[in-house]
Amino acid sequence: MIRSKWLWAAMFVIPAVELFGFIYVAGFIGAPKTLLIMVVTSVIGFLMMQFEGKKVLQDSKVQMQEGKVPGRTMLDGLCIFFGGLMLILPGFVTDIIGFSLVFPLTRPLYRVFLLKWIEKKMKNGTFTFYRR
Repeated sequence: MIRSKWLWAAMFVIPAVELFGFIYVAGFIGAPKTLLIMVVTSVIGFLMMQFEGKKVLQDSKVQMQEGKVPGRTMLDGLCIFFGGLMLILPGFVTDIIGFSLVFPLTRPLYRVFLLKWIEKKMKNGTFTFYRR
């Protein structure tokens, strides 16, 4: 029940913040340039997502061939996936978050939070890990 409240709040708050950001930036540079910036950031983000995604897949294949579990690499893949989704959404706030998820130098910041979240879920039994 609590999770659905957060989801409903996010469905209204995020578009409102993005609309405010669009209006704010458009007030400085104009609506056409603002739209162009949003389209260009989406395209650049999509290309970054493809490039970084391929790199993560190659790294995970190498680690698996060496007999290692590609844990960090899989978390990087999750960050890239969600960063790509954020970049596809129109808006400046989601673009900033998306770029920081896709960009390799800022991605480790998110990885720390993901690891803590997974550890918490595993400790309280709501996240199960199966090994073959």
